[in-house]
Amino acid sequence: MEEPSKIQREAIPVALQGKDIIGLAETGSGKTAAFALPILQALLENPQRYFALILTPTRELAFQISEQFEALGSSIGVKCAVIVGGMDMMSQALILAKKPHILIATPGRLLDHLENTKGFTLRALKYLVMDEADRILNMDFEVEVDKILKVIPRDRRTFLFSATMTKKVKKLQRACLQEPVKVEVSTKYQTVEKLQQYYVFIPDVYLVHILNELAGNSFMIFCSTCNNTIRTALMLRNLGLTAVPLHGQMSQNKRLAALTKFKAKSRSILISTDVASRGLDIPHVDVVINFDIPTHSKDYIHRVGRTARAGRSGQAITFVTQVKKNISWDI
Repeated sequence: MEEPSKIQREAIPVALQGKDIIGLAETGSGKTAAFALPILQALLENPQRYFALILTPTRELAFQISEQFEALGSSIGVKCAVIVGGMDMMSQALILAKKPHILIATPGRLLDHLENTKGFTLRALKYLVMDEADRILNMDFEVEVDKILKVIPRDRRTFLFSATMTKKVKKLQRACLQEPVKVEVSTKYQTVEKLQQYYVFIPDVYLVHILNELAGNSFMIFCSTCNNTIRTALMLRNLGLTAVPLHGQMSQNKRLAALTKFKAKSRSILISTDVASRGLDIPHVDVVINFDIPTHSKDYIHRVGRTARAGRSGQAITFVTQVKKNISWDI
């Protein structure tokens, strides 16, 4: 990192002044460092266990944020813990007993520990971050987030970051922000300049043709359901293509294994549901294919943001058929 990105240039000085932030920037623009660096600076000045909590909507994103915190904080010996579903509660409780500085968690599993793990409390917490905040403040996590907010201090710093932010004031108020500064370096629905976006009005069977035409690239293919993901992966494998599926019905270990194979480039095609659409930073993704059109325009922004990250270029191709074209997007 030689110079800050737009969101880092705008957000970091405000965060260092001790203010709450609502941060809006395109995917791949360096939002994680924009909240991680000020937290690590504050931790360095006032060392404390259970110093910051980062809430994320997906398990894969939680592991990625932990890796970035540990990389950025390696020189000060920062200790992180990832608390997500699909993993053993007892081993997580042992990790929590060591009192790490930074907790990265999905709301449901964190609440399980707050309610059931003896001696675990976040009463001294100094920072709360909601990454992909619009999704966390949505109804999916409403009950869990409300319960978590009741047991952490009101006197804390709160950061909300996302590429697409909710405009509903009630939802933002639920995060208990105190005179927040809005740092906005992109419009409501904006993709990066170096992303080439196409749609193709052809039947699904042309997927293999496009993969062959663009052979040598690394692909992420998005499907709408777990079954579609499995079916597409099996079809491509039978045709000799190195494809690996990723969806919510897989065990956490299998999900991480699939992601690791794709990151290590031993598989060139990752076929996924929207579980991989938010936040994941895989630098070598060249092409994103929307095999199934996303239901919401917001999901499209997050999906295509898996390529053309950190100044690189990329392509996004959306399959439109006579069956899939009647999707109404609120733009």
